[in-house]
Amino acid sequence: MKTPQVQRYTAGQRSNHWAVVTCFVLAAVSGLALFHPALFWLTALVGGPQWTRILHPYLGIAMFLLFLGMFFMFVGANIWRKEDSEWLGKAGTLISQGNRAKMPAVGKYNAGQKLVFWVFTLCLIVLLVTGVLFWQAWFAGSVPIGVQRAAVLLHAVAAFVLVLAVIVHAYAAIWVKGTIGAMVRGTVSSAWARHHHPLWYRDQAQASKK
Repeated sequence: MKTPQVQRYTAGQRSNHWAVVTCFVLAAVSGLALFHPALFWLTALVGGPQWTRILHPYLGIAMFLLFLGMFFMFVGANIWRKEDSEWLGKAGTLISQGNRAKMPAVGKYNAGQKLVFWVFTLCLIVLLVTGVLFWQAWFAGSVPIGVQRAAVLLHAVAAFVLVLAVIVHAYAAIWVKGTIGAMVRGTVSSAWARHHHPLWYRDQAQASKK
C-alpha cells in the first residue's frame, strides 16, 4: 500500500533551491581561493586564477538574486511566532536526548530552521553590499581605501558565518531523515509531516478538504 504523500515544495521552489546551492558552492570555492594563499589551489576548480577573480563577484550576485526569489517564496513561513520561542527554549533537550515528544508543535519550519533562514538573509545582504564596495572592476575606484578595508573584513566575517550556517543547515537536513528527499521529490509522507511539523500538516489537511 502506497504511503499518502503531502506536497512540501513545488518544482519551482526546488529548482530555485538547487540553483542557490550551486552558486553558493562555486562562490565559496572561488572566495576561499582568493582569501588565503594556502587555498589558492582551489582556483583550478573554477577555471584558473583569472577566471576565479572574474567570476566570484558575478557568482555572488547570482546567488543573491536567486536567494531573493527564495526569500519571497518562504518568508511567510519563516515569520517568528510564540511557539518558536518555546521550541528554542527546549532545543537543548531535543539535541541531547532526542526527545521530540516534549517539543512544542511547529508549523512548516521550526525555530532552528527559521534562524538559519534569517542568518542566510542577513549574511547575503552584507556580502552583497560589502562586495560592491571593493569590486575593483566597477566600483572600488570611487570608494575610500579605509572603507574598502572595512568592507573586506565584514565580507570575510559574513562569509564565515554563512558557511557555518550552511553546514548547520546541511547537517540538520541529513539528521532529520526525509528532509533532503522533500527537496528532491517535493513531497513527504503524511506520517513525516504529522510527526515533524504537525501545525503545517493540520493546515495542509484542512486545505485539501476545501
